[in-house]
Amino acid sequence: MKVVTLNVNGLVNAAQRGFFEWLEKLDADVVCVQEVRAKEYQLPEAFLDVPGYHAFFFDAEEDGYSGTAIYSRVMPKAIIRGLGSPQWDLEGRFIQADFNNVSIASIAVPYAQTEDEIEHKLAFLDVLQQHMKKTRRKRREFIFAGSYQIAHRSIDLGNWETHQRESGFLPEERAWMDQVTGPIGFVDAFRLMNRKDRQHTWWPFDEAQANGMRLDYQMITPNIADFVLDVGILREPRISPHLPVVIEYDIDF
Repeated sequence: MKVVTLNVNGLVNAAQRGFFEWLEKLDADVVCVQEVRAKEYQLPEAFLDVPGYHAFFFDAEEDGYSGTAIYSRVMPKAIIRGLGSPQWDLEGRFIQADFNNVSIASIAVPYAQTEDEIEHKLAFLDVLQQHMKKTRRKRREFIFAGSYQIAHRSIDLGNWETHQRESGFLPEERAWMDQVTGPIGFVDAFRLMNRKDRQHTWWPFDEAQANGMRLDYQMITPNIADFVLDVGILREPRISPHLPVVIEYDIDF
């Protein structure tokens, strides 16, 4: 099973950059999309009826904002939209597809720059962390794929010394990651097989590679860890400032 996650930075913009042509060639089983930034009813039919895929969306209430989606080759047993928290569910930040053996979620953590935006982001992360704790008590396996907007360790961004007080590498954000991959028990699937530096998933179109960051992850329950076959970050084509994270699992749906 091949699972891909990509923050498209607006699905309409991504389509103009070749997203659907890329998707057709990708041969992925599940593609988790973040930052759709359009309501499902506003999208062209070609975005919804993609050959070989079933498409599911969770819209934000605000136009042109947030939103998540999942494209799946196999019809899920169930689709869950939202975390059960009205504030965040109005922003369309969490959609989950349940299959026989695993549940796969697409998650869009808020982007933040200003102090108010950082508070907003940290509040969402707290709700997400509580949800992840609850899932560890369930007799199911989970893949929480998405744009987490956090570089966990210094190896995960360029020029880390200059970014220690900037959102994306704040101490409280990295501490959140420490909790998720520590006491809560999730595993950063990419780092199971790739420990190199400069494995960034966010590269500004107009900046040097030294300024990249690894902001996009597939967090998995530990029973899946032994079934990770291959991991990668696709640098071409440039569909978005974010790059797709591709992980292959020896798991059936």
